This record gives sequence, C-alpha cells and structure tokens, in this order.
Amino acid sequence: MGLNENNPVLQKNTLEFAAVALEYCAFIEQTQQQSKAMFVDRMTKLLPLLYMRTLLLPEVEEAADFFPEYAITEFMYDSVKSHVSSVLGEDDAYLETVHPDMQYSDTPIASFISEQLADIYQDLGNFVALYRQGEEEIMEGALAQCKQNFDDVWGQCLVNALRALHMLRGTIDETETDENTAAHNPWGNLGYDDGEDDREELNGWL
Repeated sequence: MGLNENNPVLQKNTLEFAAVALEYCAFIEQTQQQSKAMFVDRMTKLLPLLYMRTLLLPEVEEAADFFPEYAITEFMYDSVKSHVSSVLGEDDAYLETVHPDMQYSDTPIASFISEQLADIYQDLGNFVALYRQGEEEIMEGALAQCKQNFDDVWGQCLVNALRALHMLRGTIDETETDENTAAHNPWGNLGYDDGEDDREELNGWL
C-alpha cells in the first residue's frame, strides 16, 4: 500500500483496535441471529475490550479539511438499532442516572441499550470503512476522528450500555432462546459479513 510502517495508523495498538472495531460491527450486524443470552454474553465481553483498545490508541491530529463520505447510512443505523431492540425486548430500556438532563430533574432518565450500541456502531462502522481503504491521509483522519468521537460521544455510550448489560446478564437464563432469533438474516448483511477477509488483511499488517 506504500504506507510508512512508522505511521501511527499501522502501529500495533491501532491494528488491534481496528480488529476489535471490525468484530463489533460484524457481530452487531448479525444481532437478529442471536438469542438474548448469547447477545448479552458476547457484548459484555466485546465492550470492555473495545474500551481498552481505544484508550491505547496513539495520538493523531485530524486534518482541518477532513470531510469524508461516511459508509453508515441512516437506514443501516436504524436497522441495527431495531434488531438489537427486538432481541432484547423489554430489557432494551433501562433507567439512566448519569445523564446531562439529570441536572434538571431528580427522576432517572429512560435510555435504551439499542440506541447506545447503534451510536457506537455508527462511529466504528465509518472508521472501519475509511480505514480499510488503505490511503494514509484517510486512515489518519478516520483514526483521529474516531478517537475524538470516543471522547465526545460513543465512549459514554459504551460505558452506559455496558452497565445496563452487566445488570441484565445475571437475570438471563443461559438456555433461553428468543422468539425473534433466526437462522437466516432476512435483511441481508449491512456490509461487513463475518469480517474474515478484513481480519486476514489486518493480521497481515501485524
């Protein structure tokens, strides 16, 4: 690809973050194929790993003129959100006690795990789509933007969702199967398949 091997976008921590981001996107796009128990179990393992990998990312300055075309459409966002909500059912909603609006009220705010996870998917999906292009300036911009968005938006979404999922994890029967779980994905994949081709490419860079 002609990339400088000393560039932050090819550092080990960046590649490991990209691999986890890809795994998150690939998994959440297949949500409707999971039972509630399977989904919660996998997500409570992915989210802490994703948080750690993000904190280990190198510093990269985002170019002032970085205005890429994003891959994750409103339809894709809404589809992921809908699928997660369908799998979690009534457990999708939870009471959020750490919320900006709480300064105006003593009443907990209703939040939704599906919305938090879809917000994460939007940023990670856009990052992966740009990063996989293999062009140095685009990769640098995508990394800087994703890292900044972690600080501003989706990092808080992650810890909020993880707290709710942690509480939910202990209440689910591991043998439970969800009525909405399907062996076939009726929507078709939204773009990342099972991620095998991209994982092979990332492994080649490690």
